[in-house]
Amino acid sequence: MRHDQEFRSIPNVIRIAARRFGDAPAIVDGAVRLTFRELEERMVQAVRGALALGIGPGDRVGLCAPNCVEWIVAALGIQGAGGVLVPLNTRFKARETSYILRRSGARALFAAASFLGTDYIGDLRREDPGLPALATAVSLLGPPGAATLGWQDFLDAGAGTPPPAAHASIDRIAPDDLSDVMFTSGTTGHPKGVQLTHGQSLRAYGWMSTEYTFDASDTFLVIPPFFHCFGYKAGWLASLMHGVTVVPMAVFDAERALRVIADERVSILLGPPTIFHDLLGHPGRPAYDLSSLRVSMTGGTTVPEALIRAMKKELTFDIVLSAYGLTESSALVTSTRVGDPEETVARTTGRAVPDVEVRIADDDGRDVAPGQDGEILVRGYNVTRGYWDDPEATAAVIDPEGWLHTGDLGRLDADGNLAVVDRKKEMFIVGGFNAYPAEIEKLLLGCAAIAQVAVVGVPDERLGEVGCAFVVPTPGADTTEREIIAWAREHMANFKVPRRVRFVDGLPRNASQKILKHELRARLGEF
Repeated sequence: MRHDQEFRSIPNVIRIAARRFGDAPAIVDGAVRLTFRELEERMVQAVRGALALGIGPGDRVGLCAPNCVEWIVAALGIQGAGGVLVPLNTRFKARETSYILRRSGARALFAAASFLGTDYIGDLRREDPGLPALATAVSLLGPPGAATLGWQDFLDAGAGTPPPAAHASIDRIAPDDLSDVMFTSGTTGHPKGVQLTHGQSLRAYGWMSTEYTFDASDTFLVIPPFFHCFGYKAGWLASLMHGVTVVPMAVFDAERALRVIADERVSILLGPPTIFHDLLGHPGRPAYDLSSLRVSMTGGTTVPEALIRAMKKELTFDIVLSAYGLTESSALVTSTRVGDPEETVARTTGRAVPDVEVRIADDDGRDVAPGQDGEILVRGYNVTRGYWDDPEATAAVIDPEGWLHTGDLGRLDADGNLAVVDRKKEMFIVGGFNAYPAEIEKLLLGCAAIAQVAVVGVPDERLGEVGCAFVVPTPGADTTEREIIAWAREHMANFKVPRRVRFVDGLPRNASQKILKHELRARLGEF
């Protein structure tokens, strides 16, 4: 039976897991340790609280907090009442958050009173006092402010709603009902709300977690943020389906992560390459027992083979996989499989997941031959039903035949493995040749003096555009711009060679660990 048919809805996952796994640990968040049975009790209490606040089928509700047990319980309570979750990026400022809450028509807001020095609810009241979502605001963490319910107050508010009403509400949720509206990061223009259903997520991540061998004996340290599919759906949701213990991490810190891995015997760790680079490079790593680590997946276009080998040898992973997806595709399109060679994991993102089609097309929409570059097109159950209240934007990316035009460039090999080349908009043209920053970055990471790198196109009078590489040197490396360029000339085609190298202490990233290349371009004048 497919996972969407078995579980039907995200809250129903918890009810089934409580029956299957009972008193086994479900979530470990500092001093808080919940069994699956206790998690179901908390969820039902949260559903009762949400119903008491008047949250009902189809109501959008914002949720802004770091990775924590309260985030999970609040999400389950909102969805269990029939509401539609609107996860909010914790790095957004009040104006950005206000835009999303207004755009989605959110009628309530659950938020941390304070995280990294930010009072989300207080800042919103100052920025946009008439915001409808603030009429029903709940503080997940920290003391509530004026006109705000505290977390315990919210849970207590459901006392007058009997538990059978909460279960009946969960029973009414169908796989085709909206579970969330996931707003894109908004790094270009205003964020757009991607509509996803309970069934889409359960089907995609039920398959992924089974393929990745998740098991009730596992513990998953979830570092990617819950407001992103990586932390939410590939993280705690995929885990709870299989009885895996979830350990949320609010802010990534390499030493703390090493300590948690050792203390909690963490066996699953998924995340962007940055996390694994930082763990491998931490001077205190040898002091920690990491032998429990078993399964990993790292996404993105730049995953050097040397990193995969180090993850297996130094971090002791048995399984290292790679995958590709975007929010509009439920964040899962392709994945390598257990047993694939390291070269396949490093150089591709694997084959299409079951019941999903992938094509590579030219600018006229015609399929290109294997090995040729073109835009990645996706069709299947995982594709969003569209952007929230934006039919024009939806029509611009999903054609009449149901193909999602991703805006990503890629190529398929003869075995159907997808290599993601870059974003269409990131490509620059050097003397008539198409140059893809992600490809150049991957090649540059073969240089021992380079720990991290990001490449952007910059204007050039003779060639039109050339590459500029922002380089974080390997600790202890003594290198120069001339030496990096000389190395590049030996290892890549001339048009790919960066003409400029700028050394930096770190690369600017958003909370999802994506490099903010617009910030790098803005810094060019500093050098």
